[in-house]
Amino acid sequence: MFDKIIYIGDQDAEIKLKDSENIAINLMNLHLIFEDDTKTILGEVDSLQDDIVKARFLGEIVNGKLKSGVLRKPNLDAKIRVIDQSEIPMILGKEEIGTMLLGGSPFYNNQPIYLNVNNFFSNHFAIFGNSGSGKSCGISRMLQNMFQDKKLNPLKANILLFDSSGEYYNAFKDIDKISPDYHYRFITTNETEGKGEPLRLPVYLLKEDDLALLLQATDHSQLPMIERMLKLTRIFAQDDKAKHFKNHLIAKALMTIIYSNETTAHKRDEAFSILASCSTSEFNLEAPVQGIGYVRKFRDCFAIDSHGQFSESVLLVDYISKFIQKEFDNYDPPKDCYYTLEDMEKALNFTLISEGWLRNEQTYGDAVTLRVRLHSLITSGRSKYFLSATNQYMPLETYLSNLIISNGKKYQIININLDDVDDDFAKVITKIFSRLLFEFTKSLKARASIPFHILVEEAHRYIQNDTDRFLLGYNIFDRIAKEGRKYGLILGLISQRPVELSDTVISQCSNFLIFKINHPVDVDYIKKMVPNISEELVEKQKTLQSGTCLGFGNAFQIPLIVKLEMPDPVPQSGNCDVVKIWNGDALRTVSSPNIPSSSTPLATPPERESFPPQARETSLNVVNPVSPIPEVEEQAMPPQERTISPIPPLEESIPSPSVVDTNIPTSFVTPPTESFGAGPTMPPSQGIMETPMQQGNPNISIPEVNLNENDNLF
Repeated sequence: MFDKIIYIGDQDAEIKLKDSENIAINLMNLHLIFEDDTKTILGEVDSLQDDIVKARFLGEIVNGKLKSGVLRKPNLDAKIRVIDQSEIPMILGKEEIGTMLLGGSPFYNNQPIYLNVNNFFSNHFAIFGNSGSGKSCGISRMLQNMFQDKKLNPLKANILLFDSSGEYYNAFKDIDKISPDYHYRFITTNETEGKGEPLRLPVYLLKEDDLALLLQATDHSQLPMIERMLKLTRIFAQDDKAKHFKNHLIAKALMTIIYSNETTAHKRDEAFSILASCSTSEFNLEAPVQGIGYVRKFRDCFAIDSHGQFSESVLLVDYISKFIQKEFDNYDPPKDCYYTLEDMEKALNFTLISEGWLRNEQTYGDAVTLRVRLHSLITSGRSKYFLSATNQYMPLETYLSNLIISNGKKYQIININLDDVDDDFAKVITKIFSRLLFEFTKSLKARASIPFHILVEEAHRYIQNDTDRFLLGYNIFDRIAKEGRKYGLILGLISQRPVELSDTVISQCSNFLIFKINHPVDVDYIKKMVPNISEELVEKQKTLQSGTCLGFGNAFQIPLIVKLEMPDPVPQSGNCDVVKIWNGDALRTVSSPNIPSSSTPLATPPERESFPPQARETSLNVVNPVSPIPEVEEQAMPPQERTISPIPPLEESIPSPSVVDTNIPTSFVTPPTESFGAGPTMPPSQGIMETPMQQGNPNISIPEVNLNENDNLF
């Protein structure tokens, strides 16, 4: 078949075919063996033109094993042949201890491709591809293969899967059927669906950097405010043993206010604000203050006399001064204490007033911004995510232990669904969890003894080139990418827009599964950022079918095209079947005696029909593929109960539409006796059309989903 080598370059060679040879096989993408007296080189056919074959060098075969990369090139007189069937496992891998099935090879009759588990899951990896190219099905199939492989037994796996749409619930909820020792945990921010457990991340586990991200700090001047707030929060959360230090803080804050250049009335207001944020038995508005021969309440000491001064200024200063103790200036409160967001707000208000940040023109804006954002967080529905299930302090080790082991079950996959919050908040939650895991794995005495895998779906929404490095000096994902591997903390990125990802994180990925990507910006970005990728590999991924990916990296001997099987069960990431929905065969079926069947042609009658209110009854069946919802029947609404927003008065006579479609569902037509605003009553023959959005289906009652109040995270 092959005549001779006519050209050898640094990375490829050109081979002349024999003139008389009748080629009966397709050579494209097949692997060739170059053999001479001293070496054996593996190549792959890249192109075929007339009788010239161009092959790219992939690796060298030494003692029956393939080593990727080529330092020595074959001689011009080397023999060339197509790879033998017995040599294919050397490329595709073979089933043995430490490998797992990934997929099949489309070029070798779907022969199985095996993945080196250690080389893949001990390094950061990335999965890229367009929407609909098979990313979600690919990661689902790979993890299902891992749990189905009896050689692996991943009982101690700790996989945290951050999901932005809840699509993986269906794929992993039944892994206990593979083995009773395997378990899947679904934690969600969406508490209305009635599945999974609510997300709970106690606020006392957050550090200054986490709070800076949560409160969206943008300036370095806000960081000292957050640090001081957190310190005071821990102090205020202490019991009576910290009362002396509280008195010291309050006294110093009050003395600062008294000797400020503010008006006396403003000093009094600030002092009262201090006491509202933090008070003790000695410092509260009703506390008795002993004078010479008389007693005043503490609030009365702030009374303003006719000269605009505090009437009891001497008594007030003497009383406050005796609680100031210099040895408390360097007091560091214990960090293992329980507190809430409300405690933090009181500490922040105390901090901003006592430190004078609200009186400084340069820091006033930053201080108010932090206070407003913290208060907004507390009053919003997002505050519930930072509650504690036990209302007492829980160390980080205990929290993570309860996360992966609960109710006698060891959870191998913990799916954290963030589909009910905005991207900014979801990014912060992902970063906080990642920081907690990095801190935990780094603190282990036996390095990398408890590996964790953080898989981030739609990673381009969270792992970005953002402002963290400017504000905090680091980005947690960049730090994990550079240091996490040696501690057993591995990142897995799943994204359709690699160009929006952090450059640092991508550069540290050692394995890639690239599904079809078309956008030229993403393709160019992959060329520049992904290590050890050639122009040929980039061109290959452009022609991939759905569910087929290009795999390369440390876990692969050479870059391979991999066809993955559909997962069973599949994630909820498929396309909408618009044909079935439009035809009424899928999610909704409507039955009404006045609605024509699909076989009845739509007609346009010349006159408008009158639809009495009793004919507006419609039966609506909603079918949910996950959890069926019982049939809900719509009842007719009496005309007098309908509330219509007033509009300007109509003209005395409203012309009837000349053409009305009688096939329109009756529930879309308003009763003929309604009165609109201050205008005249519309005659029965002059009703107007009402669209579904205008009507709003006010009589349809959706059954409530009741959550178990005890169904908490732990």
